[in-house]
Amino acid sequence: MKELITRKELIKKYLEFFKSKAHKEIPNSSLIPNNDPTVLFTTAGMHPLVPYLLGQKHPLGKRLCNVQRCIRTGDIEEVGDDFHLTFFEMLGNWSLGDYFKKEAIEYSFGFLTKELNIKSENISVTCFEGDKDAPKDEESSEIWQELGIKKTNIKFLPKSDNWWGPAGNTGPCGPDTEMFINNCEIWNDVFMEYNKNKEGIYEEIPQKNVDTGMGVERVLALLNNKKNVYETELFMPLIKEIETLTKKKELTNNKSARIISDHIKASVFILGDDKAIVPSNIGQGYVLRRLIRRAIRHGKLLGIKENFTSKIAKKVLEIYPDYQELHRNNKFIIEQLDEEENKFNQTLEKGVNEFNKIIHSKKEKLLTGKEAFLLFQSYGFPIEFTEELAEEKSIEIDLEEYNEEFKRHQDLSRTLSAGTFKSGLADDSTQVKKLHTATHLLNKALKEILKDKEIKQKGSNINAERLRFDFNFPRKLTEQEIKQIENYVNDKIKLKLPIKREEIPLNEALKSGAEAEFGTKYPEMVSVYTIADKVCNISKEICTGPHANNTSDLGKFKIIKEESSASGIRRIKAILE
Repeated sequence: MKELITRKELIKKYLEFFKSKAHKEIPNSSLIPNNDPTVLFTTAGMHPLVPYLLGQKHPLGKRLCNVQRCIRTGDIEEVGDDFHLTFFEMLGNWSLGDYFKKEAIEYSFGFLTKELNIKSENISVTCFEGDKDAPKDEESSEIWQELGIKKTNIKFLPKSDNWWGPAGNTGPCGPDTEMFINNCEIWNDVFMEYNKNKEGIYEEIPQKNVDTGMGVERVLALLNNKKNVYETELFMPLIKEIETLTKKKELTNNKSARIISDHIKASVFILGDDKAIVPSNIGQGYVLRRLIRRAIRHGKLLGIKENFTSKIAKKVLEIYPDYQELHRNNKFIIEQLDEEENKFNQTLEKGVNEFNKIIHSKKEKLLTGKEAFLLFQSYGFPIEFTEELAEEKSIEIDLEEYNEEFKRHQDLSRTLSAGTFKSGLADDSTQVKKLHTATHLLNKALKEILKDKEIKQKGSNINAERLRFDFNFPRKLTEQEIKQIENYVNDKIKLKLPIKREEIPLNEALKSGAEAEFGTKYPEMVSVYTIADKVCNISKEICTGPHANNTSDLGKFKIIKEESSASGIRRIKAILE
């Protein structure tokens, strides 16, 4: 049966609608955010707009829109229900100090009712109920009522439900209004009108922004009268492939099948990103490894014997023909999935051997909760898998103790990852600006000292303490090379060179020799930062900023570590003293 609306049609409708309202489309950015220490992945469309939400002028103006691929890991335990996903696409529109609540709500209502033909009586909304920090958002409620939403369909909720941010302890934040269709959340309009300062006081800010988000998968399910996202065109090919592999039917509502399809799709998009993330035990690589291995475990629970992750991956590629990086990196995706699956199968074998060892050492036929949890923690065994092994040996498991251990582990994991996985604005402090400028000088120094013009930035991460810079190079740097690179950067700092920023068309920027980051999509107008002496440009890069005003502001540059990040990728960590 033909869908009422396809993914392609929905995205086109959305972008054309907002372009008709004078919005400019910005590119769908990398899943690996640049210079944002608060997150491992791009979790929302606002990530590429961090400097502009903080007040910097955007080359394309004050009204923007796009569709952005996103990864969120905070709800990983919820994946498998009807709507929570690890990977999703988000439609968004922004006002950077231009229109505010009235226009934002009118645009949202207009798109839902006129473009998507949703009846207004099926729309309900929530608004911020107010507290000691900010008043009740009566303005949003009144705008909704003027548009025809009944007062009975408007609820006021507290900060926990209808307030966004700040991302960290301080920063821009504000109330939001959420839209629901038949009691399912579909869209969120955030009104950034406050700044929370170090004293915990919420101050009104001069540039009031609008930041909205609408999930493509959820909207498709609702518009096509599907019970869940797994019944849409974005998941059915994956579910069908799992049914073929398992020789089972009707797996749309099977939790393991849902987890496999979600996790492999997310893994394909991470692997397919031009930043070349690989499975590992740190950072993005750790999340990737966890997703792949969790999918494999659920494949075992469904009875899949052979390697299967790359077979599901090929179906993901068919669903998204428009993501050229996925198809360009197809070989890499398949190789990494096969390699990780082989590694984990060996770990599984060791885990089974450990299980047998524990059982053989026992007189009583009982596996303690701590022993069952050890199998989960060390070998990745889900309790269902351990239960199957125990049943074969007529062994009971202390599930109450296991659940206590598992809950303790979850609470600790949430505590440790709270600051890493939440979305948010990057630190925009003076020190971060200095370190960001230092990466530009470092990039140039690497090319000059290593005599390799093909060196490209492959990723970076900056916080107030240090910078981290990844680049392509086939070997470890010598101590002499590291010292020469340090000296090059410090020499440019001593020259007291100004950092110039200009906004020019992308084609003009590239023709002028401005360096672009590999794999990054840029809008038609870009910001270019130039550091030059009287003879020539030392550094000229397309970049969103922010930067120091002069190299003399930086202090002394010092490399504290040089190491391998991945095959053919080196990593430098450095500080400014």
